[in-house]
Amino acid sequence: MMSSIEIFLRGLKETSDYEGQIVHTETLPKKEPKYGSLDFPLGLPLQSFLNKRSMQLYIHQAEAINEIRRGNNIIITTPTASGKTLAYTLSIFEELWKNANSTALFLYPTKALSNDQLMILSQFESETSIETKASVYDGDTPSHARPNIRQKSRMILSNPYAIHQYLPWHSKWKKFFQGLKFIVIDEAHTYRGVFGANCAFLFRRLLRICDYYGSSPQFILSSATIANPEEQAFNLTGKKCVVISEDGSSRGRKFFVFWNPPYSDEAKCIRRSTHQETMFLLTESVKSSIQTLCFTISRQMAELIARWTREALSEDLASEFLADRISPYRAGYLPEERRDIEQRLKNKELLGVTSTTALEVGIDVGSLDAVIISGYPGTIISTWQQAGRSGRGMDDSLAILVPFSNPLDQYFMKHPEKFFGSSPEHAVIDLKNPYVVLGHLMCASAELPIAKLEDDKYFGLKFEESLDALQRHKLITQTPRGYVYSGKMRATEVVNINNISNKMVYVHYNGKLLETMDLPKAYREAYKGAVLLHQGETYVVENLDLEKMIASVRKEDVELHTNPLEETDIQILKITEEKEISLGFELKVADVEVTEFYHSYVIKRYDVIIGRRPIDLPPLKFQTVAVYFTLPEWIQQKVAESGYDFEGAIHACEHAMIAMAPMYALCDRWDIGGVSSPYHEDEKKAAIFIYDGYEFGIGIAEKIYKLLDTGFLQTTYEMISDCECEDGCPACIMSPKCGNNNEPLDKKGALLILEELLRLL
Repeated sequence: MMSSIEIFLRGLKETSDYEGQIVHTETLPKKEPKYGSLDFPLGLPLQSFLNKRSMQLYIHQAEAINEIRRGNNIIITTPTASGKTLAYTLSIFEELWKNANSTALFLYPTKALSNDQLMILSQFESETSIETKASVYDGDTPSHARPNIRQKSRMILSNPYAIHQYLPWHSKWKKFFQGLKFIVIDEAHTYRGVFGANCAFLFRRLLRICDYYGSSPQFILSSATIANPEEQAFNLTGKKCVVISEDGSSRGRKFFVFWNPPYSDEAKCIRRSTHQETMFLLTESVKSSIQTLCFTISRQMAELIARWTREALSEDLASEFLADRISPYRAGYLPEERRDIEQRLKNKELLGVTSTTALEVGIDVGSLDAVIISGYPGTIISTWQQAGRSGRGMDDSLAILVPFSNPLDQYFMKHPEKFFGSSPEHAVIDLKNPYVVLGHLMCASAELPIAKLEDDKYFGLKFEESLDALQRHKLITQTPRGYVYSGKMRATEVVNINNISNKMVYVHYNGKLLETMDLPKAYREAYKGAVLLHQGETYVVENLDLEKMIASVRKEDVELHTNPLEETDIQILKITEEKEISLGFELKVADVEVTEFYHSYVIKRYDVIIGRRPIDLPPLKFQTVAVYFTLPEWIQQKVAESGYDFEGAIHACEHAMIAMAPMYALCDRWDIGGVSSPYHEDEKKAAIFIYDGYEFGIGIAEKIYKLLDTGFLQTTYEMISDCECEDGCPACIMSPKCGNNNEPLDKKGALLILEELLRLL
C-alpha cells in the first residue's frame, strides 16, 4: 500500500506544470533503533522520568552519559532529532541532583532557541523535582530579575553575544562560576569563520574566569555532522573532546527529492524561477494535506512565498478554505508571534509555514510530513539540518531541494551521488588572526590582570607579541598585578564577535543604527547608490562618510539590485607553505596584500543591466592569506594554439573554484575573493589566487591548500563540463560578485586548463 508521501509524489508528476523537474529521488530506508547501556544506573528521579515515557537510551545517548560521568569533554555529532539534548540533559541533572552547589551554563546561537530549550529544562525540573531554577539570561532579561538569577539559578541559558558583554562583571557571577561544572555549546557547527574564531577566544576568556574562581567545567558540544568534529571541538574550546557519532535513533523512510526548475530559453542558460517552483510545491502539498515547512533565503522571500501560496489557494474554489492555514515565520516577529506560529504548527492547525533559517535549529515544532528547501543553503550540513525537520516519527517523510541557477546548486543536481555520498564540509576556525587575538587579549585585560607566565595558555603563539602591541598603543598598562586595560572605551564594545576589523561602518536609517559592517563589506555593499538588503528589506545608500564611518540609507521597496565593479591587485608578501606538483605547476599559501579599487557599479533588474554609475572611493588595501597555483608556460601556449582566450580561461577557472570552495571548506562564497593573472609580477608567470576576504585571514585559504589536489580541481572540472550552456552561464563560470562584470570569460579554455592540470596531479 502506498503511503501519502508516495501518492503525493506521483500526483506531482501528473500535474500540468510538471516538465520532468524531479531529477533524482534518494530513498533513505527506515532505521530501527539501536540501544546502549550505562556503566551504572541513573539516579531514581531521572530513571523514573524515562520510565514514565517508556524510553530507552539510544547507543549515542548512553555513550554520552558514560563519557560525561568519566569527566571527559564531549562533542555529539548525530543527526537532527536523534535525541542529543536528552543525553546531556540527563547527565547535567544527575550532577545537580547529587551536588547542591553545582551549576551549568547553556549557550545557544539564538535567543529563540534559548527560550525553546528553557521549556524543556523546566519540564525536566518539574517532573524530576530536581530544583535548578533554570533561567534565560540575555539582553532581553529585565534588569530587576538579573541579580536573583545570578544568585539562585543553577542552570543559566544564554548566548555568546551576551556572555561577551557580561564577563567584565564576573564578580557578580561569583557564586555561579564557583560551582560551574558544565558548559554546553549547542549547534557547535555554526561556530566557524570570523564568528567561530571570536567565540573560540571568548570561551578561553570564560575558562580563565572559571579558573580564577576555582572551577574547571566540562565542555559538552552538540553539533550537526561535520567532517572534522574533533578538530572543531579542540579549536573552539582548547580542550580535547571525545567524539560521539554513532546514531542509535530510529527513523521512518524519507524520500529526498531534487527538483530542478526547467529551462525557459533555448540556449539553456536561464531556468524558471526557483521561488515560483517553490510556491507551486507548497501549494500542492497543502492541497494534499501534507504538512510542510518551507525554508527560504530571506525574510522577504518567506513573506512573498507565503502570500503567493495563499493567493494560489484562494483562486481554487476547492482549496480556498486552506489559505488561512499558511503562515510565514521569521526572526523579526515579536516573541509571542513566533510562539503562536510554533504552537499552531505543532498542533497541526497550520499546514504550511515559510521560514528563514530561524527554524533550522532545534526549536520543537512537532512531527512534520515534508520540508521544501528553496535554494541550496550553501552547505551539506545545513541542507541535512533543514531536511531533518521532517519525519520525526516512523512514518514516511519528504524533503525537496529546489536549487538556484548557480554552480554549486546545479552541480549537485547533476551529481546527486556527490551530495548523498560526500562527507559534510570541514568547519574552519583560524586562531592565528592577530586582530582576533588582540581584541580578546584586550577584553581579558579588562576582566582580570594578565600575567605573562600564567595566561599564555589561553591566547596561543602570538601572546607576548600581542601584549607588546597593545602596550605600544596604550591600550594596556603594566602594573604590579599584571597587565590591565587602559583604553577609553569599554573593551567589549570595541570587539565585535561577528567581525575582525576594528574599522567598522555604522549604517544609519532615520538617525538610528540599522546595522554595522566592517570596512571591506561597506565597500562592497554600502557605497553611495547601492541597494542594501537588511533582514529582507531593501534600502538605498544615500552617502558613505569614511571620516565618520557612517553610511546613511533610506528605506525604499525596489526590485533592483546593484553590483560593484572593481580591479584587484595582489602582492605576495611571504610564502608560508608550498609544494611542487610538477614543473611549473606549484601550489602555495602566502601572506598577501590585496588592493581593491572600486570604480563603478551596475544597476540590475533581475539579471539585466539597466544602468552604470561611478563610485568615488579611495583604494581599499588589506593584508590577508591566499592560496594560489602557478601554471606552466606550455599550458598557456596550448590554450592559445587551440584558439581560446587564456585570460578569459583562467578567469573562468577562478570563478568556478570560488563557487565550489564551500563544498570543501565550511564557508560562504562571499567570504573569499579571487585574482587570475596571465603574468603575475611576483611569480613571473600565470597564477590563480583565492584569498580570504577578511584582514589577516580566517583559515579558508589554508584549508583549500590541503584539499586542492585531492578532489577540488576534479570537482571544479566536472561542474563546468556538465553545464549544458555553450559559452558559460551563472550555473558554471559566471559570478554575481565579479568585479569585472564577468569579462573576459572562456569556458572551453577553462576546461582545457583544468584537463591538463588534472593530468599532472
